[in-house]
Amino acid sequence: MDFIDRLEEMRRLDNALRRPGGFAVIWGRRRVGKSRLLIEWSKRNEGLYTVADQSAPAVQRRYLAAAVAKRFPGFADVEYPDWRAFFARLAAEAARTKWQGPFILDELPYLVAADPTVASVLQNWLDGPGHRPCVVVSGSVLRMMRSAILDADAPLYGRAAESFAVRPLRPGHLGDVFAVSAPRELVSLYALWGGMPRYWELAEPFGTDFDSAVDSLVLDPSGPLHNEPDRLLLEETPSAVALRPFLDVIGSGAHRVSEIGARLGRPASSLPRPLSTLAEMNLVIREVPFGSDTRSGKRSLYRIADPFFRLWFRVVAPHRAALAEAPRETRLGYWHRYRAGLESAAWEELCRMAVPFLHLNGGPLGRLGPWEPAQRYWHGNDPEFDVVARSVDGVKTLVGEAKWGKRAANPQRGSTDILPGAAGSKVVRVLFVPCADTVSGTAENTYIVDAGAVMTALRGDS
Repeated sequence: MDFIDRLEEMRRLDNALRRPGGFAVIWGRRRVGKSRLLIEWSKRNEGLYTVADQSAPAVQRRYLAAAVAKRFPGFADVEYPDWRAFFARLAAEAARTKWQGPFILDELPYLVAADPTVASVLQNWLDGPGHRPCVVVSGSVLRMMRSAILDADAPLYGRAAESFAVRPLRPGHLGDVFAVSAPRELVSLYALWGGMPRYWELAEPFGTDFDSAVDSLVLDPSGPLHNEPDRLLLEETPSAVALRPFLDVIGSGAHRVSEIGARLGRPASSLPRPLSTLAEMNLVIREVPFGSDTRSGKRSLYRIADPFFRLWFRVVAPHRAALAEAPRETRLGYWHRYRAGLESAAWEELCRMAVPFLHLNGGPLGRLGPWEPAQRYWHGNDPEFDVVARSVDGVKTLVGEAKWGKRAANPQRGSTDILPGAAGSKVVRVLFVPCADTVSGTAENTYIVDAGAVMTALRGDS
């Protein structure tokens, strides 16, 4: 798959490279494309890309020295007794050749796990005198990245010129990879693969043959993604396999803390820490209704963050035994049972994601924006709204419904005065539909936003 997007990430890495002895830190969950980003950026800047292994410190230094020797011949001809000696030699070679870097060290947490002093050694090296190349470190294990770099008491805290998380690719770029005949198919692709470049890469050869892609990659027990969540949890350091039951119950439809605790047989008071860990790993999202205090957990809902994980925990996890022996048609039958619901959830999510960008570049709400990030609204017996957002100037409230069916009827006209802060504001009604041609009986003063507009907004080209 071609390298796409990542313009903002490249710009920020370039900023670090322009600074003498610059230091940058990136992180993100596995499969999000950190390594590909760093490799592409390294090629464009004559950098040196290295990646740590899960091994003993002496072996790790030997492997990294071999990688450094590609730029500095002879670097691997000696054994380095410790990390201080390794970095001192690297600085000397960079000074001798006037090389500015970047030196890229991928998967730093592997070094920290084997030798916790690495972070302090790197700190002293970065703070010391003399010439040093620009250094970029990355990691997938967020908990270890925090302890080494991101927390306020971490050895490397505050030393990075650039520090950011690598997020999933913008959904609008699905059209750069998959040749589709209708924007609706982009939503279907997002419901399967989310924004994870690795999943896009595996699915690209199948195009829009969704049945073949889902069966070959996910449902078939020999498929490369059949055990994907288990593999990701196991690869965490320390292993996060103990958190798997939380994903199971959330993926099966338990979203409130009380429901999650009841299904797990655990008191609600014991759940905040594991749920927070899953959120830090970008596997779970804590959702609060529009207008609620984000610090309050009373009305919070938890849902699986990644569309592929939602698919896996809805279709694969509860049917592992059946999938192991079933023929292709039977396996696909399980997916077809849940497909519409998964796509509907993905469509709602995409609509909310698109709202802050719908006023740009002649978008359908061009005269009305800009808008703050959108949320859902629910409370007791009040009407529920799929998409709610305030305008940045505070005088308008966007209230939208996301419809995924073949035909879209007139949106509900329930009172919006129940929305916090909406009373007295100008209400902008929006109906989000896959295709505008399917809408019938649209009420006056209702804006129609279709999948084409949503996906265009989510390209992020502006």
